[in-house]
Amino acid sequence: MFGIGPLSISVKAQYALRALFDLTLHQSGTQPVKIAAIAQRQNIPQKFLELILASLRQGGFVESRRGAEGGYLLARPADQITVGQVLRYVEGSRVYRDRHRTSADDPFSSLWARVEQAVSQVLDRTTLAELAREWNEKQNRYVPYWEI
Repeated sequence: MFGIGPLSISVKAQYALRALFDLTLHQSGTQPVKIAAIAQRQNIPQKFLELILASLRQGGFVESRRGAEGGYLLARPADQITVGQVLRYVEGSRVYRDRHRTSADDPFSSLWARVEQAVSQVLDRTTLAELAREWNEKQNRYVPYWEI
């Protein structure tokens, strides 16, 4: 598990997000992206990625194509897939750590509830398209200037 504040994300969920992000960046039209290419670019073990993509296909996030030109495509536009949807699908309905739930008389219980609500709102408003756009802008800002 990987923790971010009150958020606890499994390696499987991280890989699922990275695979979907890779498809967002590298899918061109109706050309599917090969599993091996995603695995290499995202440094995900290919066998584990195959299982994750099969699950994401069942969840309606990706489509698969068979054959020599086969691979995976997003099942719907990247601006219609949010990080929150993916995390809830992969992790189940509770993405947040509830192992350390506090009692009602704990002075921090309402704080943690507000933090969880704020994180959930950010995740539900953040789409794969937005992440890709931000990433591309960031990458384009740091293009080195080479002079020979």
